[in-house]
Amino acid sequence: MILSEGYSLDLLSAQTAGSEIDLAALVEAYSALLFRVAHSVLRNKAEAEDVVQDAFVRVLEHRRTLPGVRDMRVWLVRVAWNLSLDRRRRIRPEQMDEIFAESLVAHHMPADVALNEAQRMKAVFREIERLPKAERQVLLLSALEELDTAEMAQVVSRSESAVRALLFRARSRLRTRLEKGGNA
Repeated sequence: MILSEGYSLDLLSAQTAGSEIDLAALVEAYSALLFRVAHSVLRNKAEAEDVVQDAFVRVLEHRRTLPGVRDMRVWLVRVAWNLSLDRRRRIRPEQMDEIFAESLVAHHMPADVALNEAQRMKAVFREIERLPKAERQVLLLSALEELDTAEMAQVVSRSESAVRALLFRARSRLRTRLEKGGNA
């Protein structure tokens, strides 16, 4: 595996061998989760992969202070989340993968049903994009089904009750919009 800026995984592991952080174990344990987080924000495979690599470069940059991190999973998700938000500001919507919605549709469906399902997914994602920023963020984190309310609160720097309220409003608003548009 090659990481951004010419780092290889072997080189990174060798650099951290003397520290308490085992980068190879972190990559193995969290790379798929970080990819899902980044891809949910960016909807672009290449950009999401870059975010994952950059997150692990951050591990190297902060390796001396990481033993003090209480929950490495939440710290990594927050890093990937923030990197994704930063990248998203630079990505135009037309750069997002066109096949993202299609990839979520089951492959065993007849072509016409799969096409309808993909179009419905695109409509859902368009409506998610229209949600207020804070609601959109918690909805995306929740949809990953990897973070509980407390963890989401840490990632978005809000209280747990605020996250629950945002999530409720986001789901309600999304449901209403989809029902109005006939997409749900």
